[in-house]
Amino acid sequence: MSGKQDKEGLRLQTLAVRAAVERSQYGENSEALYLTSGYVQPSAEASARRFAGEEDGYTYGRSGNPTVSSFEQRLAALEGTEACMATSSGMSAIMLMCFSLLKAGDHVVFSQSMFGSTIKLIGSEFARFGVESTAVPQTDLAAWRAAVRPHTRLLFAETPTNPLTEVCDIQALADLAHNASALLALDNCFATPALQRPIELGADIIMHSGTKYLDGQGRVMAGALCASDKMVREKFLPVQKNSGMILSPFNAWVVLKGLETLDLRMRAQSALAHELALWLEQQPAVARVHYPGLTSHPQHALSMRQMNGLGGAVVSFEVRASGPEQARARAFHVLDTLQTLSLCTNLGDTKTLLTHPASTSHGKLSEAQRQAAGIGQGLIRVAVGLEHPQDVRDDLARGLGTLP
Repeated sequence: MSGKQDKEGLRLQTLAVRAAVERSQYGENSEALYLTSGYVQPSAEASARRFAGEEDGYTYGRSGNPTVSSFEQRLAALEGTEACMATSSGMSAIMLMCFSLLKAGDHVVFSQSMFGSTIKLIGSEFARFGVESTAVPQTDLAAWRAAVRPHTRLLFAETPTNPLTEVCDIQALADLAHNASALLALDNCFATPALQRPIELGADIIMHSGTKYLDGQGRVMAGALCASDKMVREKFLPVQKNSGMILSPFNAWVVLKGLETLDLRMRAQSALAHELALWLEQQPAVARVHYPGLTSHPQHALSMRQMNGLGGAVVSFEVRASGPEQARARAFHVLDTLQTLSLCTNLGDTKTLLTHPASTSHGKLSEAQRQAAGIGQGLIRVAVGLEHPQDVRDDLARGLGTLP
């Protein structure tokens, strides 16, 4: 766990390549990869103070690592938070947050349009331990307000959402949470700090799946929670030490280097995604396109204000069909005819990845939950990479143009 470095005044692009722990005595320019599970202590007394938390210093791999600290410092700097805690995956970050902040009898309000595993974790798994929850429509502020109870401790949203790219008003939700003496947590995976910094709009916790755009090339699993130094030290750190939800040094190093190109990638991929979304809107076989950068998107104006005028790199579209069975068959046809692009459930890669949410990321939800989240059988999610846009269009046209 590491706090924000003294790099005041530096801009995001500079922080992305400079924020890290101090160089070792060898003067390496690229951040070092420290592969060690233990650390030799200078003395028994120093060791005792470090294990007691009375002195800074690395003690054991489960409690900290210089490479992991570099990743934490860099992401905290990009998000504008005081501190960051790295975890083994995005879902482990959510698990750590909930275990650290909630107890039996507490209540959570969360978006019904979130990632499928998030809905299952909060709505089902934590219910077994007495944590109550209410799922509400992502964009309905009145529904969020009505769901708040006296024992509500956390509001949790994802903006834009996966896969329908719904956008919530972060400032409005922050005000609602704080007026209820609750916290607002934001999943910032789709936008990343390159496009939006939720902390500046009032959010208390920013969650990341570093597996996605922070890495950027589909190589490793990683997660993180960005928050105040007090919250990270007093809430997250004790639970992490006892639970072992840690990020490996190698994975931390990979994502650390991925952050160096985050701004360039997000801007380039957002531009390509916008171009693809405009093309998809013109296709006869496409019934609807979901993308914040389109003027047809219900929250277009809000997303442009919150996301620096860019729509992100994820586009979802619905194939035209007469019913659920035909919609599923037609969506599968488009996916099965791909020759260049990848049928893959990940996102954030330099390669364009497509998936069928109803049978993958949201496949374990009940039909009622899928319908509430707007996940139909004809929906296809496209995480746009860095290929030439014409090649992407040609590959999609192959399936869209031959639908039975």
